[in-house]
Amino acid sequence: MHLLRRYSPAVLAPLFWAVNFIVADRAIAEFTPLELTFFRWLGAFPILLVIALWMDRKHRDKWRTAASEWWIHVLQAVLGMVGYTLLLYAALDTTSPVNASVISAINPAIIALVAVVVLGESIRRRGVLGIGISFIGVVIVVLLGGAGGLSNVRIVPGDLLVIGAIVAWTAYVIISRRIKTPPITATTVQVGLSAVMLLPVMAVVGIQATPSAEGWWGLAIIIVFPSALAYLLWNVAVSNLGPSRTGVFLNLLPVFTAAIAVALGDALTLWQVVGGVIVLAGVYLTTKPPTKSAAATAATAAAGAVVTSAAAGGVTGEPSADRART
Repeated sequence: MHLLRRYSPAVLAPLFWAVNFIVADRAIAEFTPLELTFFRWLGAFPILLVIALWMDRKHRDKWRTAASEWWIHVLQAVLGMVGYTLLLYAALDTTSPVNASVISAINPAIIALVAVVVLGESIRRRGVLGIGISFIGVVIVVLLGGAGGLSNVRIVPGDLLVIGAIVAWTAYVIISRRIKTPPITATTVQVGLSAVMLLPVMAVVGIQATPSAEGWWGLAIIIVFPSALAYLLWNVAVSNLGPSRTGVFLNLLPVFTAAIAVALGDALTLWQVVGGVIVLAGVYLTTKPPTKSAAATAATAAAGAVVTSAAAGGVTGEPSADRART
């Protein structure tokens, strides 16, 4: 029972994010990507506000800290809440949720690569190998993940949009390392800013959706589970297990997405499975923390510097798994 209580938040958070892929794939038939993004964050804001007030109650200066970093939060809202979400929902109009989740699984490896280039962080040879393997898996899914397999090699626009979403989220994660605001409070502020920024856009474009009861239920599920409860559970998991260990559970996202899709009657192709396994293997190599002996050797070589494995993927530095996704 103790293990269940300790690990269940880390399992449930990616499960709820997987629900976002599946339900949004259905909801996109009744809402435009812009409408779905706007309603998601508008509905999630009050729930996240309550969660932030409760979880970060010990941080009495959290709102002052957030206000001092307002420009970073605005940028993060544009990149992570609006950019990533909008691109993902637009992608689901032409690609499958399984393809989208498998391609998204490469994100930790991409973050590791960008952290090396932009932040000057180091990466182990195993991490470089893992990034290469992950890219091979994504190429397989993008080219062969459709129903035709080898007989129907093609790139659909949705797969490219998912890659665009990954780029937006990578920038979000890299920038988030500069934020001093507590994670759940930062998420709440950025969600609120997203709704405010999208409000004038919606006023100009107008709301075209006339959703059915199923459409409204789908929106409600997206608001409650992947948008609010997942962030709550993820922060609980990080406090229980630590950022690096919790970050490993993100690998369950494509697994859960595929399982839910199959349970709902969606087809799962051989190449999606093959590509997904290759991606997860590469991400595992990239994000696997060093062994105790390897860490001790690195620490000695660095004259006592402490080396930790970043949850972003096989780089040395401060773990950033608390800035989770979707």
